[in-house]
Amino acid sequence: MTRLSRTSLAALPGAVARPGHAPQDISTGIVHFGPGAFHRAHQAAYVDRLLDQDPRWGIAAVSLRSGGTTDALKAQDGLYTLAVIDRDPSMRIVAAHSDAIGPGEGARLRKLLADPAVRIATSTVTEKGYCLAGDGSLDFAHPDIVHDLQRPAEPASVIGWIVAGLGDRRAAALPPFAMLCCDNMTGNGAKLRAACVALARAQDPGLADWIAGEVAFPDSMVDSITPASDAAFLAKVQGALGVADQAAVQRESFTQWVLQRFDMTDGPDLASAGVTLTSDVRGYEQAKLRILNGAHSTLAYTGLARGHETVFEAMSDPALEGFVTRLVHQDIAASLAPVEGLDTAAYADAVLDRFRNPEIRHLLSQIAWDGSQKLPYRLLDTTRAALDAGRNVERLAVPVAAWIAFLRRKAEASETITDPMADTLAAAATSANPVTEMLAIEPVFGARLGGDERFRAAVREAFQHFAQGDIALLLAR
Repeated sequence: MTRLSRTSLAALPGAVARPGHAPQDISTGIVHFGPGAFHRAHQAAYVDRLLDQDPRWGIAAVSLRSGGTTDALKAQDGLYTLAVIDRDPSMRIVAAHSDAIGPGEGARLRKLLADPAVRIATSTVTEKGYCLAGDGSLDFAHPDIVHDLQRPAEPASVIGWIVAGLGDRRAAALPPFAMLCCDNMTGNGAKLRAACVALARAQDPGLADWIAGEVAFPDSMVDSITPASDAAFLAKVQGALGVADQAAVQRESFTQWVLQRFDMTDGPDLASAGVTLTSDVRGYEQAKLRILNGAHSTLAYTGLARGHETVFEAMSDPALEGFVTRLVHQDIAASLAPVEGLDTAAYADAVLDRFRNPEIRHLLSQIAWDGSQKLPYRLLDTTRAALDAGRNVERLAVPVAAWIAFLRRKAEASETITDPMADTLAAAATSANPVTEMLAIEPVFGARLGGDERFRAAVREAFQHFAQGDIALLLAR
């Protein structure tokens, strides 16, 4: 079977959208570490639009561990299909990658990072890929960091490569590239800066000072559901294109990239490609955490109690959809401070609409994992804000009661509870006074919230409905 390439591009079916620029005319201005599915479905799609008007910003895809994706991009002239899966599905060819560098090509990567035309480096390597300790600082005991300290000219880690590339530019009296972390970690730019400075200081204090003073590490937030590109999906793409595409990706129609403003003379006009530039990335992160993730957890625990399996099924339950909509708009959104450039009500509506996407099969059972780690940030901070403001917390108590009921069902059925605090949670949820015992778990609720009688009463009353198997009145709130 013929593969997707520049030569096969013109013969693709008319329903498949083509790039608005000639792939052979772009040059490399961005180096990206970690060209997995999310990068290709998200960041590269933004850059693809940017290249329609400014060909300087082609992406060199860099994989330090596995050559599967970079090999596929090389074989396909950097081209691949982006399938948008929603009520109105679509496919388009992305031509954002001007180069691909796989494992064992360190000399090429080193040369590219020193190229003055490269102005930006980006990364999506997951939080684990940055070799950070539990407190967010660089883990000097990590094997890759130990290697990089011993052999700085042949880095193993992303941090090592960034420092090596910046060191070469400083030595050549070139301006640094800006470093954009595109993994969802709170304060990701600041964490990446601190890690790079820490490694550089162990190698060359002068370089560390230069990085700290001269290199931009803006914070960012990214969002879009990107299901895996399994064999069935790749076969579907091949059927639609008439050629094979081993790098195809799929995502929902919603996509968001929020980036802290940073200075760059004659830099890319990212805003024109749909990137939100702001001075308050943290505000966007909080909105996502409380609205999207808070609603997700509510749907998970309450939806499972209603016998639903997926987010779409839960949102197809009129009573549950109505409850979550009121919770989001009247309780969660009310807890958020104004954020520059963010219409909170419109964002909330967009989130709820994403949950109604019939093409995304997001399992409630998976969202329900690790509740002890998630709920303090997704729902309990919102609850504290409501109590401080004197607002009613009856609706906010419902997902907490639903979580306790979920844990009780799992424990009584001897089913696995996926949570680092599983044993503690199971013991509390199956006790004679489950609400009292659960709210007394300080690592989850804290002493203040767990001891607040208004909250305790609201959770206790809601839990009784779950225990009796009748939550219709709760959902009518």
